[in-house]
This record gives sequence, C-alpha cells and structure tokens, in this order.
Amino acid sequence: MAMKASYFVGKGSFEVRQAPELHPGAGEVVVRNKFCGVCGTDVHIFHGEPGSADVNPPVVLGHEYSGEIVEVGEGVTDLQVGDHVTVDPNIYCGKCEHCRNGKKQLCESMEAIGVTRDGGFAEYSRIPASQAFKLDPAVPYEAAAMAEPLACCLHGIDLAGIKPGQKVCVIGGGAIGLIMVQLAKLSGASTLVLSEPNELRRQVGLGLGADAAIDPTAADAQSAYEAALGDGADVVIECVGNNPAVKSAFQLAAKGATIVLFSVPKVEATFDLPLFDMYKKELTVKGSFVNPDTHARAVALINSGKVRFDTIITHKFTLDQLPEAIAMQMSSESIKVIVEPK
Repeated sequence: MAMKASYFVGKGSFEVRQAPELHPGAGEVVVRNKFCGVCGTDVHIFHGEPGSADVNPPVVLGHEYSGEIVEVGEGVTDLQVGDHVTVDPNIYCGKCEHCRNGKKQLCESMEAIGVTRDGGFAEYSRIPASQAFKLDPAVPYEAAAMAEPLACCLHGIDLAGIKPGQKVCVIGGGAIGLIMVQLAKLSGASTLVLSEPNELRRQVGLGLGADAAIDPTAADAQSAYEAALGDGADVVIECVGNNPAVKSAFQLAAKGATIVLFSVPKVEATFDLPLFDMYKKELTVKGSFVNPDTHARAVALINSGKVRFDTIITHKFTLDQLPEAIAMQMSSESIKVIVEPK
C-alpha cells in the first residue's frame, strides 16, 4: 500500500506524492509518524539555505518527530510493534577524527533523518532502530515530537554550565528560548529573565518559570534589566540569531559570564565582537551544535513531565499545508508549529 509523503523538491517548493510502502531491513524499524515539528532548519532549507547536513532533493524533510512502530527488521530485539517512540535524527560515522575524540556532533560525514534521509513529513518512515527512543505510552505524541529540540537545548545547557544560584538571561522567547527557560529553572537559576519583544511569548515564558519577561524595545527596558539582573547575568543564552540579540547578550552579561550563542543564524551572518568587553569582563563565548548523546535525557524529561510544551505548541497543519506551516513558523503569531502527517 502506498503512503502519502511531502517531498522537498527544491528552493521554495514541496510536492505531495504517493510513495512506495516501506519495509524494514536488518536493524531497522518502520514508524507510523504521528506529529513532526517545523524547525528553523526546515525554514532555512525551504529557502535554499544549508541544513545541519547537505540536502539533496527530492527528500522528505522533518527531523523533530514521534510515532508508533509498525514493523521491526531482523536483529531488532529492544523494540517491538506498538512501541511509542521519538526519533534522534542525527547519524554519525563513528570513524572520523571528531567521532573518535568525543565530538561526534562535528562528524565529517553526519547524516540526518529528515535532512539527508527521508523523515517525518510523511505518513511513515524507515529508520535505523538505534535512532528510535521509547516513550511512556501516556505521553502525548505532540509533546514527544519536541524531544529533538529539547535534546539540542540540553547540549546548550550543558555548555552553559549553569550553577545553582546563578542569574540567567534567555534572549528570545520562541520555542527554543521557552525550552531554555525551563531547563535553566531546572538547573537552579536563582533569577531567570526572558528578553522577548512579543507579548504572547513573554506571557508564556512567565508561565513556564521566568521570574521576569522584558520587552527589549520598551523605553524602560534598561531599568527593567537592571532591576532584575543587577550588574548582569552570569549566563546568557541567545536564541534569536540576529545582531541586535547577540549585541544584547554581550550587554547583559556580567563580569565573568558565559554566553551561549545557541541560535541558527544565516550562513553569511557576522558580528563585530566587542573586544574590550571580552577582555574587561573576561567573558566566555560558546557555540552549540545539535544534540550529541542528549536524546535519552530529553525523553526522560518528557516521560517525567518535567518540561512542558502545551503552551509552546500553538499551531497544527497537515502534509498538504507544509508551505503554510513554514510561513506560520516564521510568523510572530506562532511559537511552535507542528504537522500531523495525514
């Protein structure tokens, strides 16, 4: 029986097709895809920009997804038909210098389900069993689809090194920023500030644990930051990807602070580094890429209900509406857009 799939066929274009029925090979499983998130990476790819790995159309995008196993291949013993799973999309070669030195996220030959291999924007997907992580059956599939961005955020939080009692500022209240708010709270931040111009996102941030949510465009923004953070934040996590946000990260950082530039910027983006601030404040600046060995922790957090997505997921679309889903993800009306593959 054929299945419905939406193929990315080139810049600005999806094509819904009937694709052949999938069956697993040795070490593989077939998943009935339930929900798939629209990621900033999907937005970049749709507009002809690079993803986490090279994209060669036609391919089924969608790397943030959950589903139910419907068939298991030879040699698969830890998964069975009916299991609820979430998918870790990133597949590393295990052989290059980075993989062999504990930096697999920098793999020279990384593949990714939903980027280089067919992924979640289809009714079914065939994946290596190693990439499927079991969920508590009580977890909603919508929340489970957020495991991959949560896993990426966990890597960023690990790099941030938040210590209990520190002051933390998250810049940007999109889906990633609102996950970071929750993880910073769980990490023991004594004061947690969200910097976000959008009123809806500020309110959601307050509901998810931020102590203050400040509009950086407001006339009294500077005094609001000072009231909340004093001389600045010990950790700043930037989740926007534009120069004003990066500039504010340096401005809001206290002496000795760590800044994590977590966002996915445009390929050609540059920023004039405030060298004197780097020197005088003795700042540490880090980048963060994908989710090495954090997916299991993300699933554990989702299974335990410690991270919420009910107020983060704002819009749902179907496969036939993928261009609209991409546009909505780019809109200030949404926080997180997900697609139900039907």
